[in-house]
This record gives sequence, structure tokens and C-alpha cells, in this order.
Amino acid sequence: MLPGVIGVVQATEAIKLLLGIGDPLIGRLLTYDALGMRFREVKLRRDPKCPVCGEHPSIRDLSIHREGVSAACAIDDNGHQAAAISPAAKAGS
Repeated sequence: MLPGVIGVVQATEAIKLLLGIGDPLIGRLLTYDALGMRFREVKLRRDPKCPVCGEHPSIRDLSIHREGVSAACAIDDNGHQAAAISPAAKAGS
């Protein structure tokens, strides 16, 4: 039952965003207590220091994550994070 309830909520959110209708859960977190059959909404504030969506983002390219966790978390022989090759760079080689 729990996966069904959460799946319906996720599908409803996707439909609202695709159709541009309703009030999507942007800036809000919906929690569900299955034992008490209660939903609770928590408002979230945007972090101005966020490296992805903050006022001065330092992370602008998320293409490294298209390769999966192994590419994003790759390390070289010295134990340092390896420089990832973006899919666009791979296509050009």
C-alpha cells in the first residue's frame, strides 16, 4: 500500500508540472506517516549558498552524472578524484 500511495503522489506531481496546473510541491516537502495515515507539509527555504542553485553557483554542468555513480565518483591511482570526461567530449574523440 505504501508504494502505491507514494507513487500516486509522484505521478500527480509530474502531471501538474507537465500541464502547468495546480500547486506543485516546489519549496515544500510532503511527508507521509503510513501508520497514522497522515500527511504533513514542511516548507523549505532555498539555500543562497547552494553550489547548484544558489546566488553564485559553482556547479554548472551535471553531465558527469549521466555516466552513473562510477564516473562521478571515480578516483585515480593516487586516491584523488579523477577528471571525468563528459559525454560530449567522448562523442568528439
